[in-house]
Amino acid sequence: MTLILFDGVCNLCNGTVQWILKRDRKGIFRFASLQSPVGASVLQQHGLPPGALDSVVLSDGKNLYTRSEAVLEIARRLGWPWSLAVVFRIIPCPLRDGIYNWVARNRYRWFGHTETCLLPRPEWRERFL
Repeated sequence: MTLILFDGVCNLCNGTVQWILKRDRKGIFRFASLQSPVGASVLQQHGLPPGALDSVVLSDGKNLYTRSEAVLEIARRLGWPWSLAVVFRIIPCPLRDGIYNWVARNRYRWFGHTETCLLPRPEWRERFL
């Protein structure tokens, strides 16, 4: 199973999850919020304390991707044309993650947040853990 963990109260993150759902025609991704018991469990399995990450996380069962690497890996797995985003791997990871961290630090101010997690549309409900 390929699992995307996201900040369940972040409007940018929720919008991104909906964007992925619309483009994931093969249904390869499952989703859980970082704040959920599933999110906490996945982080602990990889030696990270729950609540430690301020990042999107991609877990494929053996590998854990965070920050810009998670974004690029999600794009790669979505297939054409989104997989072309892997060209950004030529940019050194510290620089990519610096930009990612800047957006992450400001996401609530720029995009807002909610008090509750996203409720998925009925056709997507089974893809959320």
